Amino acid sequence: MRKISALEITKVVKELCVGAACNLPPDVAAAVKSAHAKEESPLGKEVLGQIIENFEIAGREGLPMCQDTGIAVFFVEVGREAAMDGSLADAVNEGVRQGYKDGYLRKSVCHPIKRLNTGDNTPAIIHASIVEGDMVKIKFAPKGAGSENMSRLKMLKPAEGIIGIKAFVVETIREAGGNPCPPIVVGVGIGGDFEMSAMLAKKALLRPVGAPNPDHDLSGLEKELLELVNELGIGPMGFGGTVTALAVHVEAHPCHIASLPVAINIQCHADRHKEAVI
Repeated sequence: MRKISALEITKVVKELCVGAACNLPPDVAAAVKSAHAKEESPLGKEVLGQIIENFEIAGREGLPMCQDTGIAVFFVEVGREAAMDGSLADAVNEGVRQGYKDGYLRKSVCHPIKRLNTGDNTPAIIHASIVEGDMVKIKFAPKGAGSENMSRLKMLKPAEGIIGIKAFVVETIREAGGNPCPPIVVGVGIGGDFEMSAMLAKKALLRPVGAPNPDHDLSGLEKELLELVNELGIGPMGFGGTVTALAVHVEAHPCHIASLPVAINIQCHADRHKEAVI
C-alpha cells in the first residue's frame, strides 16, 4: 500500500488551478491556430487572431486568459493500492481555496438560492473513481458559465435514434449562437441514465481536442456532427464564419431499452484543462 499525503494533493490542486487559468493546453492552442488558418471569413479570422494573441499574452505574463475562471471541476482516479492520510474532498477543496486566492483568480461560486458568494470558489465539483494501481490521477477543468449555461440534456425516445441525436445537437448549438464564445468544443454524452449522460458529456471535453473516439461508429458520428455544426455559420464569437466548433467529442454507455438520454456540454474556445499524477 502506497501512502499519499493530503497535503500533496492540496499542493498539486493549487498548481493545477493557477496553471489552467493562465496556460491554454497545447492541443487547444494548436486547434485554435488551425482554425485561424482555415477560417474563410475575414472578420472570423481577425477574431481568431485576437484570441490567439490573448492566450499567448496570458501564458507569457502568467495572467488568466479569461475573467471567468470558472467553477472547479475535477475527475479524480484513485488507485486501490493508494492510501491517503485524510479526506480527498477536503484536500481538493483546500487546493482550490489556495489556488484561487494566491493566483488572484475570480471567485464565482455562490449559494444557488441566496446567491451569496462562498468567498473562495469552493466547494469544487469532484467526480472520483477507484482504479487499479497505487497512483492518484487528477484531471481539472475550470468551467465558465457562458458555455455551461448553453448546455442541454434531453431524454429522447429510443425511436428517435441517431437522427434525433443529430437534430438535438445541431439545434442546441444553433440556439447557443455566440453565447458560449465560439469556436467551441462540444461534448456529447449518449446513454446511461439522466445523470450519467451529463457526466459523459463533460468527461468528453477532457479528451485532447480532435482526438477521435476509438469506437469507429462514434468517431464517424463525431465527424458528421462537426460538419453539421460548422455549417451553421455562427463562426468565431458569433460574428459568422466557417469555424463554429473546433471538435465534437462523443462518449456513450449502454442504457435502458425504454430510454435514450443525450447530454450536450459546451466548452468555449478557452478549453482549459490540466492534469497531474501523484
